[in-house]
Amino acid sequence: MEFHRGRLIDHLHLRVSDLEKSRAFYRAVLNAVGRDITFETDAFFVADELFIDKATNDTSRCHLAFQAPDEATVARFHAAGLANGGTDNGAPGERPYHPGYYAAYIFDPDGNNLEAVYHGPADRSAESVVITTPG
Repeated sequence: MEFHRGRLIDHLHLRVSDLEKSRAFYRAVLNAVGRDITFETDAFFVADELFIDKATNDTSRCHLAFQAPDEATVARFHAAGLANGGTDNGAPGERPYHPGYYAAYIFDPDGNNLEAVYHGPADRSAESVVITTPG
């Protein structure tokens, strides 16, 4: 097996109230930032380090930021979220966190605060970490 992983988080698991509504929402916003759902069943779905399934009790509440390669991707993310059941929590634009911080925020259908952020031009040593397991 081969896995591609990012920099710090091994995975984030969200528990949602309506799995199919969330599946459509996340498929749209992930596509907007250049990612896809990589594995799915009737009970859950996965995209990179993000795992989502139906809550049996309480839903999750978190802030989750996706990396974006440019400002246009941030805008696509925001538009896709709004068009697929999300609620505006901050239109695309520069933020005061550091020079060049360009972001947009939306609440997903369960109230999780999602962000797409472009930190400005940068060189990366790799697009992802590749992990290969025996078997």
